[in-house]
Amino acid sequence: MRILALAALVLAAGTAQAVQRNAVPVLSDAEIQANLNDGEGVEGRIDGDLNGDGDIDTAYIVRGDDSRSLHVQFAARSEFELYHEPAGTLALDAYPLGPAEIVIAKGVLVVTDLTGGTTAIQATYRFRGEKARPKMRLIGLDATLYSRTYAHDGAEMSWNVLTGNVIATTMKLVGSGENATYDKSAVKRFKRPVKAYYMEDTPDADATLGIAS
Repeated sequence: MRILALAALVLAAGTAQAVQRNAVPVLSDAEIQANLNDGEGVEGRIDGDLNGDGDIDTAYIVRGDDSRSLHVQFAARSEFELYHEPAGTLALDAYPLGPAEIVIAKGVLVVTDLTGGTTAIQATYRFRGEKARPKMRLIGLDATLYSRTYAHDGAEMSWNVLTGNVIATTMKLVGSGENATYDKSAVKRFKRPVKAYYMEDTPDADATLGIAS
């Protein structure tokens, strides 16, 4: 009886270790599609380790007729199960000037979005995943407002959310016609209070540009 009990314990331990050794399968397109509403599609996706646990996470943008949002799913594991869990959602402008660029650089999710019309705003969001819980934290936000036809002045802002450091630039329109350009010599630096912003709390680009005013 003792031998049988010992064998059962060894088998159970081996099974648990096998689950731990297995990689969580990458989130499939079919799994994403299964959670979409009618009329929605995937604008873009990227896969990579976003929280440093060695498993592959997925970020993707869902676009509908009047809605658009960024989603992150973390690869996760329990003692006997491999699965995915939501780690953050961000509402985006429903009418961009083109698909957003999504990249993962050194474990950081970088999303660049261009919205507006003749007057455009380019926003770049940087997020890093947390190991202790399924959350994506905002660590940087850059925004640029400019005229695509050089019809007016612009503004530029780079905000390191982790340190609170902000660089704000006034983009003065100089020249005209084919010679029009922006003078970015008017730069000021200041510091904002440091606080944790998670993906759902991310300020929009207009708000980011307004912190210098």
